[in-house]
Amino acid sequence: MCADKTATLSLNGQTYDLPIMSPVLGPDVVDIRKLYDEADIFTYDPGFTSTAACKSAITYIDGDAGQLLYRGYPIDQLAKESSHLEVCYLLLYGELPTADQLDDFRNRVTRHTMVHEQMHYFFRGFRRDSHPMATMVGVVGAMSAFYHDSLDINDPWQREVAAIRMIAKLPTIAAMAYKYSVGQPFVYPKNSLSYAGNFLNMCFAVPAEDYVVNPILEKALDRIMMLHADHEQNASTSTVRLAGSSGANPFACIAAGIACLWGPAHGGANQACLEMLREIGTVDRIPEYIARAKDKNSGFRLMGFGHRVYKNFDPRATVMKESADEVLDLLGIHNNPILQVAKELERIALSDDYFISKKLYPNVDFYSGIILEAMGFPTSMFTPIFAISRTVGWISQWKEMIAENGKIGRPRQLYIGPKQRDYVDVTQR
Repeated sequence: MCADKTATLSLNGQTYDLPIMSPVLGPDVVDIRKLYDEADIFTYDPGFTSTAACKSAITYIDGDAGQLLYRGYPIDQLAKESSHLEVCYLLLYGELPTADQLDDFRNRVTRHTMVHEQMHYFFRGFRRDSHPMATMVGVVGAMSAFYHDSLDINDPWQREVAAIRMIAKLPTIAAMAYKYSVGQPFVYPKNSLSYAGNFLNMCFAVPAEDYVVNPILEKALDRIMMLHADHEQNASTSTVRLAGSSGANPFACIAAGIACLWGPAHGGANQACLEMLREIGTVDRIPEYIARAKDKNSGFRLMGFGHRVYKNFDPRATVMKESADEVLDLLGIHNNPILQVAKELERIALSDDYFISKKLYPNVDFYSGIILEAMGFPTSMFTPIFAISRTVGWISQWKEMIAENGKIGRPRQLYIGPKQRDYVDVTQR
């Protein structure tokens, strides 16, 4: 990264030289950190879509080219050759692990999957019909009340312990939230199972009979987790960084990220996609909804198609489609009208000139949603699974931010309220 170029700003007869920083990949960045001190002026950027709020070496996205890199590695290569826990190691430590390093990391995660037994009582305080995300926000935030030996953010070892604990325990907490919502007993983790296999077992096993993890479903879920592990400075990641900049403990920061992820415009997109498929209901109603999607005045848009960041195609969707086809071939869609609607919509989107010209291809939320539906997860569990997947990304970004010793986040504003005015007594108003 260099800053040997400058941009000149002319304002009220004065000129200001602003350094231009060049990243390893991506567009140059104008450094405006001294602009307020020198020119008494802010910049205005709602949503921060044109503002780099941090430096990061973790994830790179080129939306125009449909490219996603984790620490420089293309997501399609990782999805085909790697595993979620190996990707977790890569995101956390910057390099792919050796065989011994991966075994050690896998063992550390596996042996932290159980939660403190007293945390079970937290779930009883929630209504049976509580959304699992509401439960997760509360329980993850409460982890700071149980794990006092990993709260000091200035201690590298405590940061490491907190990271392992959250990667290990989030699937257990999410599975407990699911079991509580359906009135079944909690299922404890099994150290003999893989990360994804363990989560499937905790969700679908019951004490009365054994549950055998299907390797195709296990692979598909592992791939969903891998593809969602990080996505640069999205809303929830920025929330984690902002919360962390105050010095908050790591469990509070991740709970903040979970709360932000809950929004339908962010982590709830695959849930919104399945709800749309349910609204359509049957294949014969698809033409009606396609017509509405093409009508600019209808206010309706198809969920799960196109992407705000990827202007061409979502590289994650290409890999996810393979898993979706494998899962649907295994489980079948003949008795599930929702999945029949999904497959027909996919066919239309990939062949219809309107969708092709608008680049409205099925995105990762479309495919992950139909996979989770086929597996038997209710839509209320889609976002908790997203949260499990994104936990390692949040932690990696949080650790990177802590290591930089940056300033507390403090965005500015364009004030449009009243000017100063004097108080008037209530009897005279």
